[in-house]
Amino acid sequence: MLRWLVVAIGVLTGSALSGVGAYQLIHPAIERSDGRWQEIAWPFPRDGWPAGRAFRCEACGGVEIYVRPKIGFCNCDTGVADDDEVDRVTDLDLISERFAPTQAGHVVRVADLKGRARAYDLKMPDGSDHAAIGIALSHHCDLLVAVAQGNADRAKLTRLALDYLTTGAMHHWMMAELGGS
Repeated sequence: MLRWLVVAIGVLTGSALSGVGAYQLIHPAIERSDGRWQEIAWPFPRDGWPAGRAFRCEACGGVEIYVRPKIGFCNCDTGVADDDEVDRVTDLDLISERFAPTQAGHVVRVADLKGRARAYDLKMPDGSDHAAIGIALSHHCDLLVAVAQGNADRAKLTRLALDYLTTGAMHHWMMAELGGS
């Protein structure tokens, strides 16, 4: 009887370890599916919100994305209601005080989050012009804001930003920062 118990424990342990091993082999491959993005230091001075995370894609023409939560800063009933709110809450002013929307925004969904995205022109401090996409997403009474900026056209910039925000690693981080489910 003891022999069968030892065999059963061995089989269960082997099964569990092989499941964990398979997960470890598959999970990093999913996370590495777009290895173009590299995390960089948060480039902005401290303000009333915690620093977020910043990423750069050299292969995308030097596009950068800045993402951070703003806890308790969203209308609990309506979420991100309009373009004026996107203008107010996204961190475009940290990149340049000279930004202007180029068109009306549109509704976006990123994983479990719903909000709006809007395109902007940025006049950089060095005088160059960049395109930018401001994204404001709500989760209960909290916001997650993201700005992508660079020399890409607006359609490509929007696609790059939304695609990156929907990766498994970013989704996991965003939901953890916003308090989970």
